[in-house]
Amino acid sequence: MSSTFTLGLIGGVLTLVVIFEMLRRQRLREKYAVIWVVVVVATVLLAVFPQMLTASADVLGVEVPANLLFFGAIMLLLFISIQLSYEIGRLEERTRTLAEEIALIRLQVEQRPGRGTATGEGPTTPAERASDDPRTPPEVG
Repeated sequence: MSSTFTLGLIGGVLTLVVIFEMLRRQRLREKYAVIWVVVVVATVLLAVFPQMLTASADVLGVEVPANLLFFGAIMLLLFISIQLSYEIGRLEERTRTLAEEIALIRLQVEQRPGRGTATGEGPTTPAERASDDPRTPPEVG
């Protein structure tokens, strides 16, 4: 056994264990796990059959197979970065929308006639409102 084969196999198995453990603990979503499992399978295949990389480099006209490997890794990382940037943007938009909805609901609750704020009665400052909150401990003094 060559050291490349051993290193690729050990790295692949360890990565799979980490992926499945993260899935089990719900720290990684399935849609992202699929990407990493594909990467692990490709890594193990290249470790077991290194001639696949050489043949691919010959077909594509790349002189050094390692250059093809690095190019593929860079493209994969670029793809993942773009995917995660998309997800962050989507989640930021959703968070902003939810914050606006919560603000509107709070405004509606505060303006209900039963609370007394619409008629000018009751607390008007944040400190006065906090003192009416049953979760706020009474002041000692």
